[in-house]
Amino acid sequence: MSATTPRATRAARVRLERPAAVGGRVLRTPDDRLSVRWRPRTLVVCGGLLGLIAVVAALALTTGSYPVPLSHVVAALVGEGTRADRFVVVTLRLPRLLAALLIGAALGTSGAIFQSLSRNVLGSPDIIGFTSGAATGAVVQIVLLHGGRTAIALAALGGGLLTALVVYVLSATRGTAGGSRLVLVGIGVTAILTSVTSWLLTRASLYDAENAQVWLIGSLNAVGWEVVRPLVLALAVLLPVTVLAGRPLALMEMGEETARNLGVRLGAARLLLIVVGTALAAAATAAAGPIAFVALAAPQLVRRLTHAPTTPLLPSAVMGALLLAASDLAAQRLVPQTQMPVGVMTGLVGGAYLCWLLAHEWRTGRS
Repeated sequence: MSATTPRATRAARVRLERPAAVGGRVLRTPDDRLSVRWRPRTLVVCGGLLGLIAVVAALALTTGSYPVPLSHVVAALVGEGTRADRFVVVTLRLPRLLAALLIGAALGTSGAIFQSLSRNVLGSPDIIGFTSGAATGAVVQIVLLHGGRTAIALAALGGGLLTALVVYVLSATRGTAGGSRLVLVGIGVTAILTSVTSWLLTRASLYDAENAQVWLIGSLNAVGWEVVRPLVLALAVLLPVTVLAGRPLALMEMGEETARNLGVRLGAARLLLIVVGTALAAAATAAAGPIAFVALAAPQLVRRLTHAPTTPLLPSAVMGALLLAASDLAAQRLVPQTQMPVGVMTGLVGGAYLCWLLAHEWRTGRS
């Protein structure tokens, strides 16, 4: 039997290491070109969240004014069962559920990016203006240009990206945008955009104003497969970029000087993260309107559950998906015979969470 050299052993398997700096373990490829950091507690939390998502999905697909047993749901999903079951499950309920999960994942990831960049619990896209920019772009399309659903979605996407550019330029000093400046400038831009949106609504016809106001609340009531497909494409592109940018983001949370000494190009990394985070928020807003507080709450809840030293990105996406899917289920079932917009439900729950968060910060002396 030939002896195995340490080099051959290292090349034949994937190594697990326990880094001393931030905890957890690192999964590396044999050539050390790719590594993924993971923590056992985070995996357990993600597993629990995925289990809750499965429960919410089962309730969303089986309950309602036309109850469908779970066995019939499974049959409808594989193309069997009655025509009525397939219509209710595949045409009406499944795309709404998938849209809620995808939009929630996009908002949760976007919130994690901006809270990490700004190192501020209020650094979410709906607080610092990017969601407001998307909303203003959509209202311009509805009120002034009278575009259809696709045009509204594109206008929302463009408005969010343009707002991100303005906020980045105004908050940049020496080529980089500091976290505190990003939040403060974003809050100011949000106030301006909210005023512009309100003025546009006063100049609109009654029909356009009603359409714009319904869109501004944030709703999944009319969502179908035509909304799900672009969301799948957007997240398929943006989430891998987010994962690749996760390591520089974790180093930046340790401080700009530390990240710079570890080889992070702060300006380029921050700009890439702002673009990706804004695109995620804008894609979610374009699909269902500005849905408040999911991007704010999801990263905070995940960080409290995982006890992670930095804000985990993918667990935040899972938490965002759960929050929005559960909120939409409550919006559909809470009041019988009424389809409440999901933005109303997230606003109620998110407002209560924000009050609790501020009170908790005040009690612990961190506010």
